[in-house]
Amino acid sequence: MEDKIIIKRLVVGSLSANCFIVGMTGEGMVIDPGGNAGEIQRAITDSGLEIKIIVLTHGHSDHIAALRDIQDRTGAEVAIHNEDADFLETSSQFGISYRTPHPPDRLLREGDAIKISGMNFTVMHTPGHTPGSICLLTGNKVFTGDTLFHKGIGTTLMPGSSRSQLLNSIKTRLMALPDDTIVYPGHGRETTIGAERRENPYVTGRSTGYGYW
Repeated sequence: MEDKIIIKRLVVGSLSANCFIVGMTGEGMVIDPGGNAGEIQRAITDSGLEIKIIVLTHGHSDHIAALRDIQDRTGAEVAIHNEDADFLETSSQFGISYRTPHPPDRLLREGDAIKISGMNFTVMHTPGHTPGSICLLTGNKVFTGDTLFHKGIGTTLMPGSSRSQLLNSIKTRLMALPDDTIVYPGHGRETTIGAERRENPYVTGRSTGYGYW
């Protein structure tokens, strides 16, 4: 019998960020532990997965606020793009305070592979929301952090962000994926690349705004 992929989405923190628990064959990862550490830990226990790695799609507080607690509870290594690593040296951003994380164990770059039992993830460097924003691609699934949402994009009004860079990342990297690729964003519900190609006003050019979250 084929092992089933586990994808559990938790909505956490004051800005309702998505935290994902992903894995199969007894091993897994946590993506973006942005708050509610106890809830995340209970979901990990319920999943039956041993968490091997915590991957951060970027370094903003609403995606890392529970990182230190989940690091301490799981002993998992932490991975973040090298251009966002400085975010982990703080204990407060944008009015959200948290325990300063331990230093990252792994600094990611474009094309890196992250492997957990039965699953391979490819790191896609998609700067724009932050300099070190990444997406994680595995099969027909992509975890996009705050790069791409359902009918939206991440805000580019933050220090270090760039609207032109973000749109370029989306159009040249994400829109190159097949239409049936399932998108698991950093906020809001899942979507597909095809739906965003057709309906996302930032992708189609109908919006000149600066995104949100």
